[in-house]
Amino acid sequence: MMSKRPGDVKRPPSLVRILNGLFPSTPDFHQLLNDQCELVVQGMEVFAEFMMTGDQAAADRVRQLEHEGDSLKARNIDILNRSFATPYDREDIYRAITAIDDGLNYAKTSVWEMDVLGVSPDKPMAEMADLLLQGARSLQRGFSVLKTNPGEAERAANAVRKTERHVEKVYRRAIAELFSPQHYANDLAARRKDLSEDLRPLLEPDDKASCDSVLKGVSFVMETLKRREIYRHLSNAADHFAHAGDILHDITVKSA
Repeated sequence: MMSKRPGDVKRPPSLVRILNGLFPSTPDFHQLLNDQCELVVQGMEVFAEFMMTGDQAAADRVRQLEHEGDSLKARNIDILNRSFATPYDREDIYRAITAIDDGLNYAKTSVWEMDVLGVSPDKPMAEMADLLLQGARSLQRGFSVLKTNPGEAERAANAVRKTERHVEKVYRRAIAELFSPQHYANDLAARRKDLSEDLRPLLEPDDKASCDSVLKGVSFVMETLKRREIYRHLSNAADHFAHAGDILHDITVKSA
């Protein structure tokens, strides 16, 4: 009797190999999408922390998690492209993969823009970030029960879209306040370093009193535009979460 040589591998019968080739197993797309949702929730938790504290370590962690999200997205798209069969419409799965990732992308780019513009977190940013976290958690809940409880998944999709409306309310209120000269005057009185000092060389050799008057106005405009940029970015992030909720809704309707 011949002894088994080292390195010999037990191979499945020919019929099994043929059937596996004709009917390959379907990847667990529910788990793949849940992996993405879980990472997005982690990212938005850290993002909300950054908006509350301004902690640079939290900002760095957001960037790191976004890179991990890109890797998960690429993995899931590759698996989708290689799959013979899918539990839902292939295009809907692709849309879900990309839309889930978009929310985390916006968190990273918001952190990046705040760093570039020299903008620190404020109360409206913290409010919107907390709402985005709630939207991410609703999205995670929806995809986690999509297979077993489509009705609950639909309710979660509605919760995600409701979150977007709440973010929009905070955004409008923040913009109205931001463009209020009285609000800026009160805020400016509490600042140690006035942005206008960076602009003073542009107005020389005008006298100091004239410079101060003009610089306060210019500083108000620049600070307002910078913060408005971040507010709008957070509003766009909510739009993308709502879009992911729409896709979750579409999947539940088609699979009913």
